[in-house]
Amino acid sequence: MNDRSRNAMSRRGATRAGVLMLATAGLVGTLAPQAPAVSAASATPAAVASAAVASNAAASGAGTPGAGTPGAGASVRTVGVDPAERLRVLRTVVDSGAATWDMARIVEGGRTVWKGAAGTAARGTGRQVDPDGRFRIGSITKTFTATVVLQLVGERRIALDEPVDTYLPGVLPDGARITVRQLLNHTSGLYDYTDDPRYVPVDDAGLSRWVRSDRWRTYSAGSMVAEAAGRAPHFPPGQGWRYSNTNYLVAGMLVQRVTGRTWNQEVERRIVRPLGLRDTSMPAASPLIRGPHARNYTRLPSGPVDTTRLNPSVAGAGGAGVSSTADLARFHSALFRGTLLRPAELTEMKRTVPTGLGVRYGLGVQRLDSLDGLGCGPLWGHAGGIHGSAAHLFGDADGHRQGVTAVSLYGRADTNAIVTRLNEAVACTGQGGGS
Repeated sequence: MNDRSRNAMSRRGATRAGVLMLATAGLVGTLAPQAPAVSAASATPAAVASAAVASNAAASGAGTPGAGTPGAGASVRTVGVDPAERLRVLRTVVDSGAATWDMARIVEGGRTVWKGAAGTAARGTGRQVDPDGRFRIGSITKTFTATVVLQLVGERRIALDEPVDTYLPGVLPDGARITVRQLLNHTSGLYDYTDDPRYVPVDDAGLSRWVRSDRWRTYSAGSMVAEAAGRAPHFPPGQGWRYSNTNYLVAGMLVQRVTGRTWNQEVERRIVRPLGLRDTSMPAASPLIRGPHARNYTRLPSGPVDTTRLNPSVAGAGGAGVSSTADLARFHSALFRGTLLRPAELTEMKRTVPTGLGVRYGLGVQRLDSLDGLGCGPLWGHAGGIHGSAAHLFGDADGHRQGVTAVSLYGRADTNAIVTRLNEAVACTGQGGGS
């Protein structure tokens, strides 16, 4: 998400019903171009609300599959949401015009207790969305990248409070003062390269150019970092917080410098293969989503264009990943149960700083505390978005429960009613209480 969107969202204020939407909206880190009729400020709430709604639906437990919504499972404890609502709400997001499809899954103790989906996998076909399908995860990729960096910290190959210049001399003008920790928790002050309209179009001409040609381009992390480093920083290192995708491009470069392998290769080697994440990949430049998946569309003045295929190198270590709801839940469980990191490094990952958006940010993870005294937090995870799709991965602190959602953004819709009715339950997914 660009600065204009974050500022617009933060100015609206965090009401009890809107806390989760606003908190995560500023942390999606989307690289999605938006048509002028669907401004970034209006599209982002749709992304967050759709994901929030799907998580609420998942939290509601099992039920009879509805039209376009396969999947059912055992019942789950609920908080404040009528179980009969869960599938209807998934469909409501699609019917509102906010998305072409959405899906959700809730996992407890490694077991899927509910999954569902709504919408169609491809426009004009009527083909149902597969809730086990794959999708682009956007900035949830940051959690994978941060995990690799912290594994290297545990191996004493990287030190969190060492300057970036120690590993990447000369890459950042202020590299002698910016630490590895400040990259991972967004306190470096580095300009976010995605605020540049060359990477995230903001008008009809730019969007048409992206659809026609720019989405096929291969971008170099080094060149994007160099351009961002040439822009004025938002604040001196460590003197503020601002979400910047540039931080994670640098983190990816750091992994390659230390290991001799790309960040993609290290994520595959250290996380994907050991955990058996068969639906997960970290493509460098391939435009394909391999395996079953639904389509994504971009709305132009001339009509919808299928933009499922795109070169993800523009997102790199901050957002290029592909996964499924099942794989993301398994990753979250392994991470927070301590399978991937030693206790010392997991403790550092969960050491958070305030963001001013109603959440706290650790090292590649977001922390959502309970909403207005509901007492069900904290939740840990990350939100993500890239070019028309958004996803949320959140669960409890010990990795026992996960709620995962994905949504294909398409149009503009008023999602306030949906958020007001259901987003509080997102923070209490599966965590008991009355229903």
